[in-house]
Amino acid sequence: MFGFIKDKIKKVYNTFTSQISTIFSRNKLDEQLLKELSVLLISADTGAKTTNNIITQLKTDIVSSKIKDINEVKTALEQLLLSQLSLPQHSLAQLSSEKSPTPKTSNLLPKITLLVGINGSGKTTFSAKLANIMRQNGKRVILVAGDTFRAAATQQLMEWGEKIGVPVFVGRENQDPASVIFDACKKFKDENYDHIIIDTAGRLQTKVNLMKELEKIRKILDKQISSQISGDDISTWLTVDAMIGQNSLRQAELFEQATALNGIILTKLDGTGKGGIVFSITQQFKIPILYTTFGEKLEDIKVFDAKEYVHGLLYE
Repeated sequence: MFGFIKDKIKKVYNTFTSQISTIFSRNKLDEQLLKELSVLLISADTGAKTTNNIITQLKTDIVSSKIKDINEVKTALEQLLLSQLSLPQHSLAQLSSEKSPTPKTSNLLPKITLLVGINGSGKTTFSAKLANIMRQNGKRVILVAGDTFRAAATQQLMEWGEKIGVPVFVGRENQDPASVIFDACKKFKDENYDHIIIDTAGRLQTKVNLMKELEKIRKILDKQISSQISGDDISTWLTVDAMIGQNSLRQAELFEQATALNGIILTKLDGTGKGGIVFSITQQFKIPILYTTFGEKLEDIKVFDAKEYVHGLLYE
């Protein structure tokens, strides 16, 4: 069950799992074990608060004799890590198989997906992967190039659209992004598309203007489309580059200020050994991680499975 994901993000598992194995190989339940475990969690970007909560609970259970041996420590650790990811389940379907990104039930994908995140965080590539999932389910989907100030971003999205056979709505260069989304919404309604995916800009160096822009875009979506569909069908997802680690938390804060976030897309998970960032993000923002991506290929995408991820971290 875990072979597929472990093969895709070897760096995460090789780094964390091998060190966990070393810690527990001593087979001695003492203070040193908990210290080493704490250091490992912190070094993996799990976050100080989350790490402290986990270690404190383990100590409590050991003192009360609820945990009696080292094997029980590992079992308890798995449950504690999993509890950090326990949030209300998003309505996305699980993948139909480990090697296919196609959900079992396509109508559980949101009709309107607004992707936000800094430039380089993987928004454009993810939007293509998501559109490909929808297209494989027989749905009509349109991509929107919402970053009108970077020609390269628009060109990349157009190339992806051509590759997967999905139309891309493009405005004029330097056109107000909100007006592009307005026109795209009209096309979405007039031509009866099933889904629309909006790829936005992510210029944090001009964060005030960027955040105002996102606020304006969300208002347009609410006004132009929510009258025809349920509000639950409009989702705003933040793409987070897993390789950035704790710095990604500050980015999430800024985007959360501009628009309510419904989910996290953790990208480039194959490029880091610090897999603990999933716990930091989930705990700080109480927002579920929906998808992980790990490469440039269309199939390099997976619905995030908390049980699979945590088990894979702890066991070889």
